[in-house]
Amino acid sequence: MRVLGIETSCDETGVALFDTERGLLADALHSQIAMHADYGGVVPELASRDHTRRLLPLISEVLAEAQMSRRDIDAIAYTAGPGLVGALMVGASTAHGMARALNVPVLGVHHMEGHLLAPMLEDEPPAFPFVALLVSGGHTQLVRVDAIGAYALLGESVDDAAGEAFDKAAKMLGLDYPGGPRVAALAEHGDPTRLRFPRPMTDRPGLDFSFSGLKTHTLTAVRKLEQAGQLDDQARADVARAFEEAVADTLAIKCRRALQQTGLKRLVVAGGVSANTRLRAKLEQETAKQGARVYYPRGRFCTDNGAMIAYAGAQRLQAGERDPLGQMKAVPRWPMDQLAEPRRG
Repeated sequence: MRVLGIETSCDETGVALFDTERGLLADALHSQIAMHADYGGVVPELASRDHTRRLLPLISEVLAEAQMSRRDIDAIAYTAGPGLVGALMVGASTAHGMARALNVPVLGVHHMEGHLLAPMLEDEPPAFPFVALLVSGGHTQLVRVDAIGAYALLGESVDDAAGEAFDKAAKMLGLDYPGGPRVAALAEHGDPTRLRFPRPMTDRPGLDFSFSGLKTHTLTAVRKLEQAGQLDDQARADVARAFEEAVADTLAIKCRRALQQTGLKRLVVAGGVSANTRLRAKLEQETAKQGARVYYPRGRFCTDNGAMIAYAGAQRLQAGERDPLGQMKAVPRWPMDQLAEPRRG
């Protein structure tokens, strides 16, 4: 089965073609970062308009790369949520329109399930069961994964997601959007011994996260340095380093606890923040101590992309799932525990 995947949940337009026998045939991505950078964050209306402008040309590009035509598409998967409702509608309407024209099945896919399954596209995918850390601009969750659709939420952020905290810290330091890569780049020049920020909610049991207090601590540190006339380039780098270390340590500690609690030896890390090199180093250290292994998607599949949607959609389409005719799905909020395991005949 050849599945066209469409991702338009936020500020990246992703398209891919996945073959259940041959694997990923082609993928393409357009990022809106440059457009939204002028506003310091994503502008939903602009995001929707840009998806509308980019989606069909990207579909043509992917089909050309795969040396396929639209008639070679057996099914279409699109991101149905969570995400920006206008952006989701662009992908949903395009997918349903194409599916009707081609007379093929179409299915709305959960965005975070796509991230969770992205490492399955690699040469050495993890076997079930495993613990997954989903860490992005909108989500920070620990999930036990026993099979596709068999998810148990172990812990999540009670306030800001880790990626959101990175964006806010970046603004405090006068850095451009997107904050995560900017903070990480600045942190490379920071002195790791000058400042130490708290590791929130690691002094108590449980697997939930909270980054609002760390955000406040960062703001307080910046203001103190500014008032003392010491907020130079080096001080900004030191703050960035202390902030990044705190987030990475917090995530790694919680992952260690999740592995201990479940007794599992495999950890999957996915979502935009999973590309952070300091976080990866911390997680490698923690998993090695426990005789466990950590799995990531390749760099370009850490952020939003069409390949993960094509793969996740293919697994469910093969089991017979599909949207009812003419019933598009666009769900801004969609808890993962509402997903069921595919029923394969």
